[in-house]
Amino acid sequence: MATVNNARRLAVVFGDQLDLESPALAALDKRRDAVFMAEADGEATYVWSSKMRIAVFFAAMRRFAKTLRGAGYRVVYEALETDSPKRSFSDALRACVESLGPEEIIVARPGEWRVLRGLEKLARELDVPLRLEEDTHFLCSPESFREWAEGRKEIRMEYFYREMRRRHGVLLREDGSPVGGDWNYDKENRASFGKEGPGGDLPAPPRFRPDGVTRSVLSLVNSRYADHPGSCDDFAWPVTRGDALAALDAFVRDRLPLFGDFQDAMWENEPFLYHSLLSAALNLKLLRPMEVIRAADKAYADGAAPLNAVEGFIRQILGWREYVRGIYWWKMPGYIEKNALGAETDLPDFYWTGETDLACLRAAVGQTLRHGYAHHIQRLMVTGLYALLLGVRPRAVHEWYLAVYVDAVEWVELPNTLGMSQYADGGLMASKPYAATGKYIQRMSNHCAGCPKNPAEATGDDACPFTTLYWDFLLRNEEQLRGNRRMAMQLRNLGRLSNDRREAIRTSAARLRGK
Repeated sequence: MATVNNARRLAVVFGDQLDLESPALAALDKRRDAVFMAEADGEATYVWSSKMRIAVFFAAMRRFAKTLRGAGYRVVYEALETDSPKRSFSDALRACVESLGPEEIIVARPGEWRVLRGLEKLARELDVPLRLEEDTHFLCSPESFREWAEGRKEIRMEYFYREMRRRHGVLLREDGSPVGGDWNYDKENRASFGKEGPGGDLPAPPRFRPDGVTRSVLSLVNSRYADHPGSCDDFAWPVTRGDALAALDAFVRDRLPLFGDFQDAMWENEPFLYHSLLSAALNLKLLRPMEVIRAADKAYADGAAPLNAVEGFIRQILGWREYVRGIYWWKMPGYIEKNALGAETDLPDFYWTGETDLACLRAAVGQTLRHGYAHHIQRLMVTGLYALLLGVRPRAVHEWYLAVYVDAVEWVELPNTLGMSQYADGGLMASKPYAATGKYIQRMSNHCAGCPKNPAEATGDDACPFTTLYWDFLLRNEEQLRGNRRMAMQLRNLGRLSNDRREAIRTSAARLRGK
C-alpha cells in the first residue's frame, strides 16, 4: 500500500470510473483527503474474464492513478504482482480504511449492483458513513429514468431517445422538431457489402502502442491469469484520456461518414469495419458521452458526415446507452434472474475457444477472444442469436458477454444480453425476440460463402444450424409468442409446416443440442 497519512475522507474509484470530473473526487480536499484504487483478483474472476478485458481495465487504472497524482490527489493504489497473494477488493479496501481512519467514504454510483451492495455492507461493518454520489458522467439519472418509465403501459427506447434529444438539444431545429424531419434513420442503415466487399480503402482504426505501464500489465495478466480465455498479445486499446480523444477524432474523421450505411454489415477477417471502437473508452469514463455526441453533431453541421450516420451513432449513445442503464437500476437485483422463455441449455464450449465449423460463429468468437471486441450485430445476430435459438440459460449467456468484452460493465451488458438479445425479460426492453434464420447472416455478410452449411435448409446434412434452430425456437415458444403482434407473420409461416416437417426439425435441433 502506498504511504498516505490519515485521511478525513476517502474516495473509492473503481476501474470503470476513470474521470477527473467524477463527483466522488469533487468532494475532496486534496490536502486532507485521499483516493483509493485497487486491482483485485475477485473482479477478474467472479466471471472468467478474458485476458484482454483484465488488461484493459488494469492498464487504464494504473495510468489514471498517475493522472490523479499529477493533479495533486493523494492516492492509495493497490497493484497486483505476479506472486501477490489472492485478495478481494473488499479486503484491500478494509485494510486501507483501518490504516487511514477516514470519517467518511465517498463513491460515485458503481456500474454493478453487486459492487454497490458489497460496498454498503463493508461500510456498515467498519462503522464508517458511506456517501453515494450520482454519477454525473451519464445524461439520465436512475431516478429520472424511473420517473419516465413507471406508469407507462410499455417502455420503448425510441420514445425515451426522443425525450433525451429534446432534453439535451441534440439534432433539433429551432422549433424543437428533429433535424431532417425524422427522429430515426435506421431504415437507411442496413446496407451490406454485397459480393464486392468493403474494398481495399477501408480505413484502419488507430492502434495505441503499449507503453511501459501497459507492458507490465500484459506481463502480469499472462502469468497471473494464464488459464483465462483469449489473448492480450494484440493489445492496442486506448487506456488514457489523451488516447481516447485521439480515437474519437479518428473515428469522426475516417469512419463516421460510412458508419450509418454499413453499421449492420459483417465481413470475413474485417472485425472493425466502420465502427467507432469507443465503447470501452466511454464505459471506463475516459470519454464523456456529450463530448462524443457533440463531435458527431459537428461533423454533420460541417458537412463531413451524413445525417443517417450521425443520427444512428448518436442514438447508440444518447438512446441505447442511457436506456439500458435506466432499465438496469430500475429492475435490479431481480433482473439478472429473468428467464421468460425457460431456456436451460448449457453454453456451448466453442464460445470459449472459437473452435466451430460455422464460419460466422468462428469469426465472431475468434475476434472476440483475440481483441475483446465484436460489433453490435455480431453480438446480437450471431453469438446472441445462436444462444437464443439454442435455448441457452440467459444467465450463462450474460456471464460470457460480461467476461469476454473490453467494454463490458454489468449496467450496460446485462440488459443488452438478457433483454434485447435473449428476450429473457419477456419483452420489457425489446418488443419481440430477435430471431432469424441463417439467411439473415447470408444477406449481411460473406460468412456463408465459406461455410459448409446451407442457410436455406433446416434439415438434412447441409442444414444451417441457425435455420434449424430458428424453426425449433418458434415451435418451442409458439404459445408464449402468440400474443405478440410483431411475431404474427413468423408464426403464420410456422403454421404452414406439416407435422412431419415439424418432427424432422425437432429431431435435428435435438441433435444440435446434444453436441
